[in-house]
Amino acid sequence: MNSPQRPAQVPAAKNVLSVLRYVAAQAGPVGAAAIARDVGLPRSTTYHLLAALVDDGFVVHLPEERKYALGVTAHELGTGYSRQAPLQRIARFPIAQLVARTRRTAHLAVMHGREVIYVIEERAKRQSELVTDAGVRLPAHLTASGRAMLASMSAAQLAALYPGPEAFPTRYENGVHSVEALNELLARIRERGFSWEQDEVTDGFSSLAVPVVDRGGYAVASVTLTVANRPALSTAAAARHAAEGLAPERTVQLEDLATQWLPEVRRCAAEISRRLRPSG
Repeated sequence: MNSPQRPAQVPAAKNVLSVLRYVAAQAGPVGAAAIARDVGLPRSTTYHLLAALVDDGFVVHLPEERKYALGVTAHELGTGYSRQAPLQRIARFPIAQLVARTRRTAHLAVMHGREVIYVIEERAKRQSELVTDAGVRLPAHLTASGRAMLASMSAAQLAALYPGPEAFPTRYENGVHSVEALNELLARIRERGFSWEQDEVTDGFSSLAVPVVDRGGYAVASVTLTVANRPALSTAAAARHAAEGLAPERTVQLEDLATQWLPEVRRCAAEISRRLRPSG
């Protein structure tokens, strides 16, 4: 019985994609010699491939700098990717499986400036409604989702996002409110390998989050599981606590949450990360 045949590789196609991927990964325009060296192609081949990419608009040549950068067609390709919402499609099943395993509400969020946007909320049955519906935006530094992605950023990226006190909205009482406090919190998050928040987004709930990383190791999203951290009060008990100015005691601590739920959150984030990478 004949074994299945692997499709024949097309060297020219793989080479042009390698060049395009290399140019896209650079912080700025790059010279042809550097492309040839780092991609491992002859200079003549590299120039031919760059010429083809320039003709189709994927790359632009900057003659004054003698360098190449991404072109408009590459941008159009990227926006087309965004229009098709592939991250949501890729993540929806793993998020649903996380909720099925834990019976707790889970989210997928992405960064947008200093905010997170919740792109998926998978609510568990008989779980309380939260403020983090799909489409909701919240300050990233207050949420477990945002902190997971912020902890993956470089010091320069964080300084650009949070240059001073004005970057921290004053309408939120909970959470960190200074660059120094944020940096201290993110250092603890890096040490522990996950992020968290307790009562900072919704009173009575704690969240754990882990980043989703792409093939380059960048945190492109985060998976969050939200869990009640105290028993639900009856209407009368809630009214009594409010009248007396008392907050119900938190009965579930962060360590308990991490022990019970963190492996499942990590499993989900790892599966989404795997799906973002090309096969082979």
